[in-house]
Amino acid sequence: MLLPSTPPLSLLLIIFLHNLPPYMEARPAPEFASKQLTETTASNYYHYHDHNRFLNSRRGSHVSGLSVIKKYFHYFGYLTSQDYDVSDDMFDAPLESTVIYYQSKLGLQVTGKLDFDTLSQILAPRCGVPDAGSSPTLHATKNYVYFPGKPRWARPIPMTLTYGFSPDNMIHYLSSSDIRKTFKRAFSKWESVIPVRFVETDDYGFADIKIGFYAGDHGDGEPFDGVLGILAHSFSPESGRLHLDAAETWAVDFEVEKSKVAIDLESVAVHEIGHLLGLAHSPVKGAVMYPSLKPRVKKVDLSLDDIQGVQSLYGTNPNFTFSSSLESDTSANPAVGSRFEPSLWAMSMLLAACVCM
Repeated sequence: MLLPSTPPLSLLLIIFLHNLPPYMEARPAPEFASKQLTETTASNYYHYHDHNRFLNSRRGSHVSGLSVIKKYFHYFGYLTSQDYDVSDDMFDAPLESTVIYYQSKLGLQVTGKLDFDTLSQILAPRCGVPDAGSSPTLHATKNYVYFPGKPRWARPIPMTLTYGFSPDNMIHYLSSSDIRKTFKRAFSKWESVIPVRFVETDDYGFADIKIGFYAGDHGDGEPFDGVLGILAHSFSPESGRLHLDAAETWAVDFEVEKSKVAIDLESVAVHEIGHLLGLAHSPVKGAVMYPSLKPRVKKVDLSLDDIQGVQSLYGTNPNFTFSSSLESDTSANPAVGSRFEPSLWAMSMLLAACVCM
């Protein structure tokens, strides 16, 4: 049977729609994360402002600026009631319940107050994907989490997924070669444990996974907020969109990039690929699917929690053995430190609260 020499109109329409950018109405970015501060202004503000003002506040406390904490919880899926007022500074019963849920969700000690560890976690730069997902799946002491409905790429196993880089939305202080090598390593982390192969393609429009660097409101309903704060976000299967905040100082080598706010590109890539495969945020602090990552920290090795979670969706790579992952899973987690180090994003959050008083 001969195919027509001119594609039918319906086929052309499908191709056109497939290549349109995913424009959506954006939900408001967090008010506390809207300023892009330089390292100098952040350093000066660090010495000027008492960033401990919220420390150990609890039910019944009235702390000036506490509303920004409520807005944080609302943005990341913890305070979801449409009737709740996030604009006041009272530590009320709903906020206490939210803090308890947040602490349990992220593997923190459950105290119901803004203790040292909880406040440190709130101030840490993080992934923009909300933490609300399906309930953790208990597996021994592990707690991997799926997106609601447990979505995955619905293709025969073993499967191949293609990925491409946006020709119009890249950063230029890193070479294209370095970015591509970094993502290849990130994809290989997941490829080594599941029967899924990731192949780069030059055909960005038809790639299964589309990667790009974007600033501010970029049309997907999830605007970026500038330096630190939200680092990147991606979407559950089979969306395939992986977006990184172009305002960050992305690094592929900390020996070369000396900025105090540099973010390791490979670490964030590994995390976001986990979302693309169907994993939500894990409460296990050593897992790459834990939601936060501090500047100048490299966290690229899958923990057993990550591995068990993704293998429960796709099965096991025949060449994979758990023994090769035991060492990285039991090592100390460098991404969650014991020092209280507010990010530039946190500084802008608190400064905005003071200015508005």
